[in-house]
Amino acid sequence: MIRVDHAGEHGAARIYEGQLAVLGKRAVGDTIRKMAEQEREHRAAFDRLAGRAPRAADPARPVVGRGRFALGAATALLGERAAMACTVAVEEVIDEHYQQQAAALGEHEPALKATIEEFRADELEHRRHRPPNTVPSRHRPTTVLTAVIKTGSRLAIWLATRL
Repeated sequence: MIRVDHAGEHGAARIYEGQLAVLGKRAVGDTIRKMAEQEREHRAAFDRLAGRAPRAADPARPVVGRGRFALGAATALLGERAAMACTVAVEEVIDEHYQQQAAALGEHEPALKATIEEFRADELEHRRHRPPNTVPSRHRPTTVLTAVIKTGSRLAIWLATRL
């Protein structure tokens, strides 16, 4: 569970880094920086929980990390609305994932459950604090983009649980 969450938080941080590479100098950059910092804090917490050094060796990390960075940069190149659609899609999947984990932990691992619930609250906050005028709309391109990103995020979680 910790390994999967660590990989997910690393992925989210890389997506935000890609978005910042494109949008970092715009007003939305401050919001993205704040969200990216929270993801780095989450990743560091999972590093500690896993008992490993920060950024411990993961053979897939260079390839997967570049892909996540590319996703962030590509959606940012499409504009702030697409970048925020990416954020919302990923955060909705992470919310579902953390919710399932907290339920599975029950009362058996109260400290881990509390950490997961705290991080879930942060992910929900990311959706609420997106900049004005960037709320993904229901128009077709954003809907398709969101569906593709959600599917990719769910696939990444599924793969991480099996590797």
